[in-house]
Amino acid sequence: EVQLVQSGGGMAQDGGSLTLSCTGVGFTFEDLSLGWFRQAPGKEREAVSCISQGVGPSYYSDSVKGRFHIARHNAKNTVYLQMDSLKPEDTTVYYCAASEFCSTGYAAAPVKYWGLGTQVTVST
Repeated sequence: EVQLVQSGGGMAQDGGSLTLSCTGVGFTFEDLSLGWFRQAPGKEREAVSCISQGVGPSYYSDSVKGRFHIARHNAKNTVYLQMDSLKPEDTTVYYCAASEFCSTGYAAAPVKYWGLGTQVTVST
């Protein structure tokens, strides 16, 4: 069974840090791009970040560029999202995703697998 198992997240204060992790099970992890989306209630889904297969290029949305960092460890089948300088507007559910590619057009990338989501809450 294919799964993207998410962990991390939780609560942080304004300016704080959190790390999200996502472990792939049941598929060839290194063959796919991995990334993160987020969606707040009543808002459109936002492509936050992605990283290509191997050590290829990565993408960050303008809203998180310079604050978030994505990395993958293929031997552990895990992708990480380090979130620094968090803001209250980063509060929402974050979803891990596996797709065929990672580029500036990541928001439109067909997603093959989804994680179940992790809540991130940033307080003032």
